[in-house]
Amino acid sequence: MQVTAKADYAIRALAQLAAEPGQSLTRAQIAEAQGIPSKFLEAILSDLRRDDLVVAQRGPSGGYRLARAADAISLADVVRAVDGPLAAVRGLPPEHTEYVGAASLLREVWVATRAALRSVLETVTLADLVAGRMPPEVQELVAQEDAWRRR
Repeated sequence: MQVTAKADYAIRALAQLAAEPGQSLTRAQIAEAQGIPSKFLEAILSDLRRDDLVVAQRGPSGGYRLARAADAISLADVVRAVDGPLAAVRGLPPEHTEYVGAASLLREVWVATRAALRSVLETVTLADLVAGRMPPEVQELVAQEDAWRRR
């Protein structure tokens, strides 16, 4: 999986909001705290607002805040808001692909890949990130020595 800059920045921006519950933060505050280009963050916040992950408040005490509790927003929610489905094959859902002959099992591989991504990204929430904890099943994956080896 290639994590886009947009998804990475979106998760970091929402983690910053989750770290300061009940407060509205300006785009500039979020950008500075997380080292995100402010203009790029503007487009990201628009996507997050469209998917009801943040709410914007105008005025002198305006800014952005989470639209719901941090423990109710998974990383998968954020990725989908800015990048679309977690796994697509040439723009199609994996289950809508068709292969023949020697590659006939490939559709099942892509479906399994999507399920594996979901098992991590739908399990980890913004609250987990802010609290510095991982769900046990994700901790088990991270604890595997091979997980840290690039191939």
